[in-house]
Amino acid sequence: MNDLITMDDLTNEEIIKLLDDAKKMLPAAKGDVYLPLLQGKVLANMFFENSTRTRMSFETAMKRLGGRVLNFTSAGSSVAKGETLYDTMQMIDGYSDVAVIRHPRQGAAQYSADAVKIPILNAGDGAGNHPTQTLLDLFTIREEHNDFENLNIMLVGDLRYGRTAHSLSHALARFNVNLTLVSPEALKMPKEIVDDLLSLGCNVIETDELNENIKHSDVIYMTRIQKERFPDEDEYAKVSGIYKISESNLVGSKENMIIMHPLPRVSEIHPSVDSTKYARYFQQAFNGIPTRMALLCKSLGIDIEKEVS
Repeated sequence: MNDLITMDDLTNEEIIKLLDDAKKMLPAAKGDVYLPLLQGKVLANMFFENSTRTRMSFETAMKRLGGRVLNFTSAGSSVAKGETLYDTMQMIDGYSDVAVIRHPRQGAAQYSADAVKIPILNAGDGAGNHPTQTLLDLFTIREEHNDFENLNIMLVGDLRYGRTAHSLSHALARFNVNLTLVSPEALKMPKEIVDDLLSLGCNVIETDELNENIKHSDVIYMTRIQKERFPDEDEYAKVSGIYKISESNLVGSKENMIIMHPLPRVSEIHPSVDSTKYARYFQQAFNGIPTRMALLCKSLGIDIEKEVS
């Protein structure tokens, strides 16, 4: 069984192998070739929180590989009647070969993995981790820059609650990058995560200034201020819309700098950026398909290197 709950479940070598496999999957991800590597297998998409890209890209990845998908949402299921997560997962264990889970409660993915025999892939657990997003983020960066070594990467926005930023920062710190963490005081990266990054030897700068750091960046990773994570709406109002990038902000940027975003965006990236050479967030969203194809194959014991020449 190959669960993926946090990026710590993967070695650096396994990460690079997954990224290499994802690149081999690109023709199949685009629908140019058909690779029925997972024919006869069933994926359970277990979404207890809303999702567009993660749910649909997993479904597309599975179907492009010849597999089938069971889509689950808590609305309309027995969860509405009070069924526990444990009991729900026991049912899914008998219905599918692998399951993806997104849940509002941090720790729910690990709990689910402990409850069942099939592989569990964490698609986001509250403000915890989102490792499958991290893999597609790493793939996007690597496709543009070929390597991670000494890249200047700026993470911007909600670094307190943002599970994408938590997972990505941990992974990047293992590949010798320089991280600039841009957020208001109320949304700073949790101290324990910063301490982990420093212990990995990562060069970390914490600041609340966005514009002055743009010209030094190889990657700008914008995130949404997540209203749904705030217990107090007044606190959300204080920081909503605090960081915005428009085309005019990008004058003087590095030639090969890229702008990423896990999406959905609200107002933090102006539509004027979409047509610039820096925008990569829509390509980033597509990259969820080949990376999740590679991950599904790994979880189900399929060696892509042997199957795809």
